[in-house]
Amino acid sequence: MAESNKDPEIIDLREVLGTLWRRRALFVKVMAVTFVLSCIWILPFPRTYRTTITLAPETSTTAVSGTLGSMASSFGIDLGGAPSADAIYPIIYPDVIESTRFDMSLFDIRVRDIEGEVDTTYYHYLKKLQKKTIWLMPINWVSQQLRKLTDGATAPQPSGTGGSSEKGFFLSKEQMEVIEAIRSKITCDVDKKTDVITISVTDQDPLISASMADSVRLLLQDYIIEYRTKKARVDVDFYTQLLQKSKEEYDAAMKEYSTFADSHRETSLQAVSSRLDMLSNEKELKLNTYNLVAGQLQAAQAKLQERTPAFTVIQPAVVPLKAVGPKRMLFVLAMLMLVFAATSAYVLKGVLWKF
Repeated sequence: MAESNKDPEIIDLREVLGTLWRRRALFVKVMAVTFVLSCIWILPFPRTYRTTITLAPETSTTAVSGTLGSMASSFGIDLGGAPSADAIYPIIYPDVIESTRFDMSLFDIRVRDIEGEVDTTYYHYLKKLQKKTIWLMPINWVSQQLRKLTDGATAPQPSGTGGSSEKGFFLSKEQMEVIEAIRSKITCDVDKKTDVITISVTDQDPLISASMADSVRLLLQDYIIEYRTKKARVDVDFYTQLLQKSKEEYDAAMKEYSTFADSHRETSLQAVSSRLDMLSNEKELKLNTYNLVAGQLQAAQAKLQERTPAFTVIQPAVVPLKAVGPKRMLFVLAMLMLVFAATSAYVLKGVLWKF
């Protein structure tokens, strides 16, 4: 008998392909069932649309860092990490958007869908009008029941007029669920090198996605402007009130001087002259105070304008035309490939074991 020259470490591809071809009926059945089940599973998932906005904020730096930056740039050195005069700078804008206060400010925004069937608040839309997948309902129900068992006692309601009654201190489960939904739909990323902000909102309706992305942008801008101009606005209010008070005091001094001068026009007594000089000096003092406060008010207004940041919108909100998910074709294709690989391993286990 002739000795076999077959190397036990070499896989015979002809035998492998032949085995797969002989079991082709099994592959057809398995792939057909997988295709049908994959379609049944993925089709009920609602489509989602994403709107992306990019904007560049104006950042403020201290005079020292600005000088150092200018000197360093002349030598080709970038001091992009120089300290900012603000406590809220672009790198923590994502944390601002994920804060409870910011999320709650989105509750009352009016939203309308592209078909004109929805016209309500964003809170009601997320809580009542979101399309749900029937396959996930049992899972959600079980998770809710488990959450009820582990949540424990309900937090007590605030009483009295203390700080504990502040809005957002006590939140219901329903409010927390909506806040979590908002955080899952809104993302914010900041480029550490350029400080360019990218805001993305994903939703089941393209118009709501675009409108909420623009609303988030406006609220973020208002939040940053309010923070950066808070001290300057306090100064403007203070000097405005001080100017009004100075004007009233000057008008009163002017009226007293005029009245006294008119009533003693024909009098040449020294006491009258001294009194008239005193009222005149007091009037001039009030006028100087008024002019000084007026100059300080103008300086405060100029500082307020300087502190108000400008935002350049690079990519505005545009209603998306194509859905970003779910990737139904890719899902079905991935499932078919996975099942094909598993079936092949099952069919070839006997052939590959010999090698």
